[in-house]
Amino acid sequence: MAPRTDLTTGLVDLDAIRAAAERIRPAAVRTPLLASWLDRSGGTRLWLKCESLQHAGAFKLRGAYNFIASLGDSDRAAGVVTYSSGNHAQAVAWCAREFGVRASVVMPVDAPEIKRDAVIAMGGRVEQVGTTTTERKARAEEIVAEEGGAMVPPFDDPTIIAGQGTVGLEIVEQLATARGRGEPAGPPGLVIVPIGGGGLVSGVAAALRGLSPDTRVVGVEPEGAPKMRRSLDAGEPVTLTAIDTIADGLKPVRPGDLTFAHVRELVDDVVTLADASMRAAVLWCYGRRLVVEPSGAAAVAALLSGRVGPAAQGETVAVLSGGNLDPALLGRWMRDAQAESDARGTADD
Repeated sequence: MAPRTDLTTGLVDLDAIRAAAERIRPAAVRTPLLASWLDRSGGTRLWLKCESLQHAGAFKLRGAYNFIASLGDSDRAAGVVTYSSGNHAQAVAWCAREFGVRASVVMPVDAPEIKRDAVIAMGGRVEQVGTTTTERKARAEEIVAEEGGAMVPPFDDPTIIAGQGTVGLEIVEQLATARGRGEPAGPPGLVIVPIGGGGLVSGVAAALRGLSPDTRVVGVEPEGAPKMRRSLDAGEPVTLTAIDTIADGLKPVRPGDLTFAHVRELVDDVVTLADASMRAAVLWCYGRRLVVEPSGAAAVAALLSGRVGPAAQGETVAVLSGGNLDPALLGRWMRDAQAESDARGTADD
């Protein structure tokens, strides 16, 4: 079995990510890497890694499946328990159904109904507790103590990080395949990744440092939940006292210790974004027939808002990390955008 971490650094290594890719191959979708343009003039090409099209609607399935598949048969048979604002919850429920075991999931009281209902539809038992990761984790630990079962952490675990790192493997492989078909695709020059707890950006950065060390990796998170940026500035993981963002998938109040270590060592920069820019990015994606939630659109928002510039050399890639968007919310934002456009048109007349 491949080592779970590089023993010299404590970080997940490329061998562990490659092993995860083999382990999840029977279950995970190899999501498309689609070429698009940042503007209608076609001046800046952008590649979209569409994890919004993954089973359960987000990248989280990769880490969850890798973790649950790595359990011993008896441990897995006892069931799985987790805590999540939504996408990891759905991934664990989906994987538990595939393995034929029970799943108990603790979600916040303000979890989007679309995500809660999806967990229930996949056979998961849901408890809704509090509004923070800390509250959810405490209740999940109580369930394990009371009923048994394996805890499936949402991000701060090497097996989870290795599973998420398969996104990075695929980006490199898919760009190389495009070049092999004669398409005008170079190696990745910049990969932008949303940050919630940090598992995805940690895994993607670990994969790229092993395969494409000159690629810049930039993480993005909401201005109203800047846990990783604050932690980097402080030199250690910090816990936010309050959060305020529409990006429910990016709401953890603290990065993990392991994910913080990965970001500090492997990620080039972490920037924060206004909610308005993520809302605009959701509509930009929908205009290209892609349904993406605010958390999933954060990487595109970084480019559209100018918080991150495109790659100077090589390809620019944005990871669309999730697509579990409430249709009613999308409809309201579309109507608001149309009303704003109409108001501007009237003012110009």
